[in-house]
Amino acid sequence: MELKANIASARKRIRQTAKRTARNTARKSRVRTFIKKVETAIAAGNQEEAREALRAAQPEIQRAVGKGVVHHNTAARKISRLSARVKAIATA
Repeated sequence: MELKANIASARKRIRQTAKRTARNTARKSRVRTFIKKVETAIAAGNQEEAREALRAAQPEIQRAVGKGVVHHNTAARKISRLSARVKAIATA
């Protein structure tokens, strides 16, 4: 049995939540894609490509923070670890 709201405001809330969830899922997926591009370049050992991918990924991760999709500490941790891995390519 499917639970349906009877009150108009509750029905509207359900619609809003569905929209917001779809939007947030897309944002999260987009961030993951950008991170994956950096990781792929790191795995290939191409520092210049990795640096460019990181430069593109950073504002995207920050945008997710601004939209409330990712916590700011999580974003900081991800950016920090990625940049450390990109720097490590040069010494390797």
